[in-house]
Amino acid sequence: MTQGRNGRTRRGPGLGELSSRGGGPVVNRRFVLRKTVFALKVVFKGGYLTQTWHQIRMLLTDWLFLALLGIGMALCSMLMDSIIDYLQTFQLVLMNWASHTGNVFLDYLCTYLAWLGYTEFLVICSAMFVHYVAPQAIGSGIPEMKTILRGVILKDYLTCRTLISKMVGLTFALGSGIPIGKMGPFVHVASIVANLISNFAANFDGVYGNECRKSEMFAAACAVGVACTFSAPVGGVLFSIEVTTMYFSVRNYWRGFFAAVCGATVFRLLRVFLNDSEVTVVAFYQTHFPKDAFVPEELPFFALIGLICGFMGAGFIILYRSLVMFLRRNSFAKRFFQRNWITYPIVVAFIVATITYPRGYGRFLTGRFKFTRTLLDFFSNCTWSVPVRSLDSPHGCGPDLLSSWTNHEGYGPYNVYLVISLFMLTFFFLSALCNTIPVPCGMFMPVFVVGAALGRLVGEIIASIFPDGMGEGTDQPIFPGVYSVVGAAALSGSVTHALSVAVIVFELTGQLIYILPVMIAVIIANAISTYLQPSIYDSIIKIKHLPYLPDIPPTNSAIHMFCAENIMVAPVRYLSKQTTYDEIREILVDMPKLRSFPVVDDPSELKL
Repeated sequence: MTQGRNGRTRRGPGLGELSSRGGGPVVNRRFVLRKTVFALKVVFKGGYLTQTWHQIRMLLTDWLFLALLGIGMALCSMLMDSIIDYLQTFQLVLMNWASHTGNVFLDYLCTYLAWLGYTEFLVICSAMFVHYVAPQAIGSGIPEMKTILRGVILKDYLTCRTLISKMVGLTFALGSGIPIGKMGPFVHVASIVANLISNFAANFDGVYGNECRKSEMFAAACAVGVACTFSAPVGGVLFSIEVTTMYFSVRNYWRGFFAAVCGATVFRLLRVFLNDSEVTVVAFYQTHFPKDAFVPEELPFFALIGLICGFMGAGFIILYRSLVMFLRRNSFAKRFFQRNWITYPIVVAFIVATITYPRGYGRFLTGRFKFTRTLLDFFSNCTWSVPVRSLDSPHGCGPDLLSSWTNHEGYGPYNVYLVISLFMLTFFFLSALCNTIPVPCGMFMPVFVVGAALGRLVGEIIASIFPDGMGEGTDQPIFPGVYSVVGAAALSGSVTHALSVAVIVFELTGQLIYILPVMIAVIIANAISTYLQPSIYDSIIKIKHLPYLPDIPPTNSAIHMFCAENIMVAPVRYLSKQTTYDEIREILVDMPKLRSFPVVDDPSELKL
């Protein structure tokens, strides 16, 4: 509407009106141009395009940094595995050199000294390097990350110096052959790398220096650490949620999965390209059980394994805590080991090397020499307690496998049940003992192997009792390897209080046929261990006196009835705008341990 010269209003042409010229519908071009210019000004001035581009850039940068985290950790893991494998192989070569003296007694003595000296040397190198470079690298690292993800700042735990100390110390310790794991320390390593990436990105964009953003990277890093150890991305994400976080933010879910998948994919491809024995992308400990590897009648025995593993897991936690507290409280241990810190790793390395010496007591334990490689034998699709595989014994094992366990270097033959029992009990104790050494070490893999031995023992016993299988009208035999897989998952889940161990086992073995027995055993073992003891990581937090608030038991209703007045100091000392300097000083002198005081608006109402 416009005002005419004669004072009357007249209606101007609007958008889409008909024009008298040309005889057809013509859009008012001035109006369209004016509206378009106005809209563009609004878009640019309002920052819509700028904001959208900023969001796209942030998303792409997130994907880039997460991919770098996963790929970088895969390269580090593969490099460490290659060096560790070389160090462990060289120990066998060294023993072979020492066994050509021409005298039986000298052969025995020289091979023992070579075995002992090599183990001592690498353990001492690991302990000294960690002690002088960064003592924060000692231990697993998962308890510390659990504390950090609660918002507590631990000094020097996420520095480049700690990263170097952790990786070098862990490589030496694992290369020595002592029964320790890699997963816990590698979670710590991945978290340090995530922190370094965040600090680097903060130089270009300050948002990456935000504590919330770092916490998201740490959550993804914990998943990457597990994924690059076992090549298990899904289990790694779930394990990191269960073990390291109390309240998990859903927006971190895709970050953890993406980074874990990148790491696991690159790690598996590197194994194919670098290892001549790998011809395709397979699981770490690939199993080949048939689809009908168990029958419903065997489920009670799987539940029995879960029951035993529940009590064994609680016993392992008690044993570890008792060893640590003995070293702290015993007068002789304090005087002998704390004053000379290097003495303790020397003594423990001596005990482990002497027990595992292949021509001594180690003939019952070593098998194929490498502690973690024994899983290939435990998970094998054959039965140890029957004769060697032949036409008359189709379910027997090959001669190499049986001789390495029951007739090692011609010292046997020994009873299969005796060998497995000694292996399980010995490494149950040695695993707890070696995790008290001041070197980077993890507990998951040793407990996993001990659980596999327990399951194998139960499976061999069941196979001997039911040589023709349990199902009526079928000749389906008992597969002790399935029992071994179930035992490994149940005991490790019992110690860590994590149900996601079942998923890790499926990815580790590459099969899902035993999902039902594994879940039954893991749930039973977890329930028993949770009722009896805190998890191994919570126990370490308590031992180290790290600041950490434990979970409130959901079944304890009395805890939920507590109010703030039950734990607060009375009478309440407060500050207000009328408080004088002398009153403030008096409050600080009277209550020196309090670092904060409530500020109220009016002393008469005590409103904050």
